[in-house]
Amino acid sequence: MISTAYAMGATGGQAGQAGGIAGFLPIIILFAIFYFLLIRPQQKKAKEHKGMISNLKKGARIVTSGGIYGTIVSIDDTTIGLEIAEKVKIKISRGNVAAQITDNDSAQKSDKKK
Repeated sequence: MISTAYAMGATGGQAGQAGGIAGFLPIIILFAIFYFLLIRPQQKKAKEHKGMISNLKKGARIVTSGGIYGTIVSIDDTTIGLEIAEKVKIKISRGNVAAQITDNDSAQKSDKKK
């Protein structure tokens, strides 16, 4: 019975190599799918966000990641002075800026309310 098990376990040389490559093919395909559906779009969005943060200037209206709307009154390498109401100013980290508000965004919000 042991000799039968050895006889069934032995295979040809070429057939074993083709099976090894075919075994990695689903893993390679899965990685490619993850790259194009998850990793690449996330990198693109991070690059756009970094560009937006580097182009901020005084007087720009922004919204923070915490949902605070305000106008930039001072800008530094690491921090931004933000006026959120008349005579109310706060400092935030540059990385906490979620988006820059343009006049088009304000007009679209007022159109939706009407």
